[in-house]
Amino acid sequence: MVNKQGLWFLTLTSLALVLSVYYITMPNELLLTNNSSYVNKEEKKNEETKEVDAQNNTVIEESDLITSMRVELDQERALQLEELKEKLSDTNLTVDEKNEVYEDLRQISEISSQEETLEKKIKNEFKLNGFVKIKDDMIDVVIDSSNHDKSLAVNIMKSLQEEFTDKMYISVSFKS
Repeated sequence: MVNKQGLWFLTLTSLALVLSVYYITMPNELLLTNNSSYVNKEEKKNEETKEVDAQNNTVIEESDLITSMRVELDQERALQLEELKEKLSDTNLTVDEKNEVYEDLRQISEISSQEETLEKKIKNEFKLNGFVKIKDDMIDVVIDSSNHDKSLAVNIMKSLQEEFTDKMYISVSFKS
């Protein structure tokens, strides 16, 4: 006769086995981003480039400079991610080396997320479009504005520094 612990162990082990077989036999296309979610992301990006300010009813559009800088950064990151994924799939690497590659992948994702957060903060607080690039302890900010105001640049620097516990070197430039 099987006791309760044995029954639970058998049930959970069977469930884990069934799920592992399911995921192993699943086609890779299902694990990758499907086309509909990619289209939804593109639609979101297009909506973000044209936002309407509720107070002024003014349309905020990104300039070609900001867009080209984003595209260039995205291409650079895509190449880095591709190289790291190739290293990760290399069978000659040790577990420690693969862990380092995985940490690099995670760090790139984290930096991209921080950049996006800072861009949204600039848009929400200052009603300006901006491009943010983080590299090591430096943050480069390009603001799409013809108004080259030093006090605005200082306020942006202070606002962005609040997001970090460590000292970051922040540079703000204005492009129109």
